[in-house]
Amino acid sequence: MALLNILQYPDERLHTIAQPVEEFDDKILALVADMAETMYQARGIGLAATQVNVHKQVVVMDLSEERDQLRVFINPVITHKEGDTEFEEGCLSVPGIYETVHRAERVTVEAYDEHGEKFVLEADGLLAICIQHELDHLAGKVFVEYLSSLKQNRIKTKLKKRARERM
Repeated sequence: MALLNILQYPDERLHTIAQPVEEFDDKILALVADMAETMYQARGIGLAATQVNVHKQVVVMDLSEERDQLRVFINPVITHKEGDTEFEEGCLSVPGIYETVHRAERVTVEAYDEHGEKFVLEADGLLAICIQHELDHLAGKVFVEYLSSLKQNRIKTKLKKRARERM
């Protein structure tokens, strides 16, 4: 397993639309393992392949306290949304920024696991929020793009300043 580099907003590669996975092979298993290790190391609860500059429809997620309940979503599609909620979200690609985003309260998602087994999952609460957030990444959208232009520009400025300070 290897740690992968997480792209940082406003990197344009975060806007690349991910392509479906066509083969469930050792490459996908390795990608899932590397993404999980990267997510755990970064203390995240979800990671989309787009965030590590791999433009395939792969998401890993673990909302458990013990960090031992990895969920894998390959070629995920939300087939049903219901209700409305707001939640303060953060993102490994937008470090240190937390903003309230409006999302569906409940979702149904169809996807495949890393072995090519299809499943359907009904989710609510944090799991529903996380699914919507990560699937946005696969569509080339970052959560801050739900915010006003003014807030987006402030976030970009703050992140660019941080990047300069690290150099």
